[in-house]
Parts: sequence; structure tokens; C-alpha cells
Amino acid sequence: MAFNPVIDEDKCQGCGECVDVCPVEVFELQSEKSVAVNAEECLGCESCIEVCEPAAITIEET
Repeated sequence: MAFNPVIDEDKCQGCGECVDVCPVEVFELQSEKSVAVNAEECLGCESCIEVCEPAAITIEET
């Protein structure tokens, strides 16, 4: 099973918490917003969801 992290750009505040907590470096800050640059590496651990205060991240199972 694969996972696809999805970021709601309207909700993302660019805090970078997801970048810091992700164990496989899925996220990167670009233009003050988080971007899933390595989405294929997502483990589905949901650490990013837990630290995202505005609830801008969801993970879809593919």
C-alpha cells in the first residue's frame, strides 16, 4: 500500500513543523508553504498530521 500526503495550501501557514517531524523528508518549504516533494517516500505514519495545527495535511491511501 502506498500513501500520498496532500497539503491544503489555503490552510498551510508555512511553519515547517511537518518538514522537521517527517522521518523520510517528504516535505520541503517553498515560497513559505509546505510541499510534498518526495511524496512517494511517505510511510503513512501521520506524524505530519499530528503536528499540523491548522490541519492542512491529509494522507490518502493509494
